[in-house]
Amino acid sequence: MERNLDTMTPLEIVRELDKYIIGQDRAKRIVAIALRNRMRRKQLPEDLREEIAPKNIIMIGPTGVGKTEIARRLSKLCGAPFIKVEATKYTEVGYVGRDVESMVRDLMSVAMSMVKSELQEGVKEEAERRTEETLLDILLPGLKKKEGVKPHPVDDGIPLLESVDEPAENPTREKFRAMLKDGKLEDKLVEVSVSKPGMPTIEVFAGSNFEEMDLNLGNIGGIGNIFGSKKKKKTTTVKAARQIIMAEEMDKLIDSDRVTEIARERVEEMGIIFIDEIDKVAARSGHSQDVSREGVQRDILPIVEGSKVNTKYGIVDTSHILFIAAGAFHISKPSDLIPELQGRFPLRVELTDLTAEDFQRILTQPQNALTFQYTALLGVEDVSLEFTEEATKRLSEIAAEVNQKSENIGARRLHTILENLLEEVSFNAPEIRGQKIVITPEYVDERLGEIVKDQDLSRYIL
Repeated sequence: MERNLDTMTPLEIVRELDKYIIGQDRAKRIVAIALRNRMRRKQLPEDLREEIAPKNIIMIGPTGVGKTEIARRLSKLCGAPFIKVEATKYTEVGYVGRDVESMVRDLMSVAMSMVKSELQEGVKEEAERRTEETLLDILLPGLKKKEGVKPHPVDDGIPLLESVDEPAENPTREKFRAMLKDGKLEDKLVEVSVSKPGMPTIEVFAGSNFEEMDLNLGNIGGIGNIFGSKKKKKTTTVKAARQIIMAEEMDKLIDSDRVTEIARERVEEMGIIFIDEIDKVAARSGHSQDVSREGVQRDILPIVEGSKVNTKYGIVDTSHILFIAAGAFHISKPSDLIPELQGRFPLRVELTDLTAEDFQRILTQPQNALTFQYTALLGVEDVSLEFTEEATKRLSEIAAEVNQKSENIGARRLHTILENLLEEVSFNAPEIRGQKIVITPEYVDERLGEIVKDQDLSRYIL
């Protein structure tokens, strides 16, 4: 799904979001504009670019209406580092919560993994070639590649560098190479050398608790491990050995400093942090927990305003990270947040409750629609599953009805309803291979009708 953000208009961004999220048109427009502004900012002169802060967003709406999904799909769309955190992680009565700076450290770790994976794709071919040669050396210990080196051509007595260490063709080695490529040696046991962690690193940040100490002690089994990496012999199959060697070769081919540099730049320029349940830390008058809640807001404030956070990959500036906060705000309201924090979230968008019509569209239209998922899952068992339009309409009505009578959990209600609807089919799928199951309104009522009528039963099951 990833596209080049520089070429995407807000309309195209909304169209991409429409493939996965039903409704919430204004929320999509707001985030599309915020994303487009990031691209516009990158094209400005550096002195002006530094002055333009991201327009952070507060999404207001009940659970299950698409707040998190909009943010997550947005990050995938532009290939930006993204994490979701809960504001309540940083405040629990009687419990020392996490250090708020940990959200930036987590985002940096995500970016490192993302960039490393991207760069590995570029060196994959060379890594595969090296892995193959290493496996051949292991399989043919008495016939090392260096023993079959061709004489170096010379020019006026000087060896030509481009021909150094070019292996001579060896019939046995080439035979084993062909067997490797054909997968005939996958289960053969070989002995490989596996790197053990070197010197342990310990990070301790001011004001952090034990949870925030990033310990990478590895396997400290002896004093030798502390002063450098060691190789450990391991007997495994060729298939597993290939993965071990491949990982090591990729690490050798990638410049770790370059990975860190790209990841840090991507976090600072394109990072997205989604802070959920922000309403839970909004101070409410007359409550004794106001001091604790306000304290969390004041801890979050410097990160959102822009500060430098120390991570194990270097210092990260949060000034241009996009923050998207979300909350139901059914008890508190955005104005209950401290004024300084409110000012750092200038864009507010209210997401609407989902209707029965929305539920039907969610069941049938998105690329990852639940009906498509269940059809594909049962297709693995050679069971053909088909939902009629009337059946999806009936399921949508049930979801809306249950949400109205009990807790409104939005589209998540559909997961529960479909699991109950298809429980018997899923259980018996291996025994009914080759059959076609058509889900009709009658089938829906037969499986769920009595549960919906019995409100007490419905409260527990649906």
